Amino acid sequence: MTSDLRLAIIVNPELPVGLIANTAGAIAIGLGATVPALAARRLTDRGDRSVDIISSQPVPILQADPAAIRALLLKALGQPGERAVVPFPAFARSQHVYAEYEAAFPGRDLGEETIDGLGLAGPAKWVRSLTGALKLLR
Repeated sequence: MTSDLRLAIIVNPELPVGLIANTAGAIAIGLGATVPALAARRLTDRGDRSVDIISSQPVPILQADPAAIRALLLKALGQPGERAVVPFPAFARSQHVYAEYEAAFPGRDLGEETIDGLGLAGPAKWVRSLTGALKLLR
């Protein structure tokens, strides 16, 4: 999935800034885990200090209200192809242990949930078709 790859993270701009940061960060981890080519490398400076890289692709943070994010999620999930779709449903905030979230997830319907954020990675044309009308988060 690395040729012609594009990323986007969409968040609800009405969230407090801390929750926006948390949402974007959690989604970015999900995208990185799903598409390891985004960052699974190290760079070494001339002082011989090695670091893990940031994303090898730009990561625009876009904005949309929860209903629009949910609609994008459902549209993205309905399209076939090699892609990553990483939602952040609002109910996840009430789960403080990942195992609780994992256990609660099958009983939920993403088509009815408030979605605070969404990460997409895939062919540029596909990501643009879903996000082209959205504004950058400012």
